[in-house]
Amino acid sequence: MEPALIGLIVIVALALAFDYINGFHDTANAIATSVATRVLTPAQAIAMAAVFNVVGALTGTAVAKTIASDIVPQNFATLELVGAAITSAIIWNLYTWWKGLPSSSSHALIFSLVGAGVAVGGWGIIIPKGVQKTVVGLFTSPVLGFVIPILLMVLLSWLVLRWMRPRVVTRTFRWAQIFSAAFMAFSHGSNDAQKTMGIITFALSAYAGTQYDHVPLWVILSAATAMGLGTATGGWRIIKTMGFKVVDLKPVDGFVAETGAAIIIETASRLGIPVSTTHTISSAIMGVGTTKGFKKVKWQVAGRIVTAWFTTIPTCIALGWAIHKLILALGV
Repeated sequence: MEPALIGLIVIVALALAFDYINGFHDTANAIATSVATRVLTPAQAIAMAAVFNVVGALTGTAVAKTIASDIVPQNFATLELVGAAITSAIIWNLYTWWKGLPSSSSHALIFSLVGAGVAVGGWGIIIPKGVQKTVVGLFTSPVLGFVIPILLMVLLSWLVLRWMRPRVVTRTFRWAQIFSAAFMAFSHGSNDAQKTMGIITFALSAYAGTQYDHVPLWVILSAATAMGLGTATGGWRIIKTMGFKVVDLKPVDGFVAETGAAIIIETASRLGIPVSTTHTISSAIMGVGTTKGFKKVKWQVAGRIVTAWFTTIPTCIALGWAIHKLILALGV
């Protein structure tokens, strides 16, 4: 077997490992609120999230095309570049999972790709359009994630909640939250799994020496499956942070947070914008919390989450660059 083909197989395996890790790292995005409100048992929540992650992953490729062709030009693609980017993202994901920090797997991968790309050809080869699209998502998704659930809660209170008894509210939204959790899992799959599709497509262009304007079916199916399996594993460190340490959630709170976040993520997926599901849902949880009063939100924990957001970008750029240099130095 030729060395280049072996390298491609290793890269694809690494990418699917990243997707698997992304699945259990970001399981909290889809199920933390439904577990915290005890609408679903942990086993039920993880099983449902795994299924809807896979379904969502099969619904489009706009984000994958952004990753594959709008960050680093495909004519600069090398297997070493892709390997460095994926390895960097995996290292950061495992570190933040170990620390229980809900950081962004999406931005870990994208900015690791930027760092590795800089190592190959300098800042000049980085495509501004794709990075700008990512940065727009980085800043707008948490802002919208914070604001939209507040507006939804105000609207819901005005239209429905003030006419219902507390017991009826809880019973009604226990059922409604099952659907919102499924919607959140679906949107997570539709955006996050596409990043792996994109990076594998980028690797295929490096191997074949040609540019890909589509995502092969086998790439779509394998990425969807890997994310589903990872989600089925669960990620309890982050689930505890997201579901129990930021704000005390009721079923109606979980429904509003998940619905608001899922609408934002799904819209971004259709526009080809790689957003962070972690940023969006954690902001939504904080937004819902503020409707109960600012003191109800544990801002110290929220501060740790925000710190993880803003350390991801420089850390992963540096990691991607350093790992690429190391791969070349070792002649791997």
